[in-house]
Amino acid sequence: MPFYIPKVDFSLAGKTLVVPIVSTGNVSQLAVDLLIASLGLQHIGIFDPRDVIPVIAAREDGEPGVTTPIELYGKVGVDVVVIQQRSPVLKDRKQEFVDSLLEFIASSGFGCVLFLSGVNPSNRSDAQMLVPTYHIIPFSSPSLQSTPLSSISGLPIPAYSSPTTQYPLADQPTASSESNVIPFIPGGGVTRRILAAISASPAMKVPTACLLQFVMEGDNRGDAHLLAAVVAKVLGADTLITEWKQPSSWQRGLFGAGHDQSLYG
Repeated sequence: MPFYIPKVDFSLAGKTLVVPIVSTGNVSQLAVDLLIASLGLQHIGIFDPRDVIPVIAAREDGEPGVTTPIELYGKVGVDVVVIQQRSPVLKDRKQEFVDSLLEFIASSGFGCVLFLSGVNPSNRSDAQMLVPTYHIIPFSSPSLQSTPLSSISGLPIPAYSSPTTQYPLADQPTASSESNVIPFIPGGGVTRRILAAISASPAMKVPTACLLQFVMEGDNRGDAHLLAAVVAKVLGADTLITEWKQPSSWQRGLFGAGHDQSLYG
């Protein structure tokens, strides 16, 4: 079974792909929800869910069919397509998922790809308290110039770094190789694995960047609005959005039902 199964005839060549990674606060999934609703993107394809936790649900606004763990959304006349991933990758299938995803990206003719991830703030340095959103560009990525991602260098989105490594007692990278190492991303799910695979793959010729946002677990709708606004600004899609729209599903227990107030006297 192929990894990607299109549902409609839709050309992906030259498009910008946005990929949310299941991570801290699910902020990237929520940001993509906002982009889909606000840009009016439509369901155009599904991905084989063999590498992720199974999940199924009703579609938005009574649309026919059901949602699957990983889907692709796009719209004729909009140069942005987005993946929505609703469940995390199975622990023993991480590399298989990364390999399939990167093969799909490399073979689809995308103009560039932007990954999104949340970061646990427990590892945040004092200097990183001033800005919530950061970026990583894999060292082997082709130049971002002449792509929508080139705007990252002109926006107040600093390069991400980590004050500690994932394994502090392990051997540290040498000065000559440190620039090639993807920094530790606590709570980032498979973000680091994906970026490291891109850096190590000579076949990955798609300009790539990743936006990361420091978030705490909780009601992350406000964080999602901020990240979605940054993504829209970076990609120049903000001119297509007259107002931000929340999916109707957000109104029906996004973070569970409210507590019975009689519990508190």
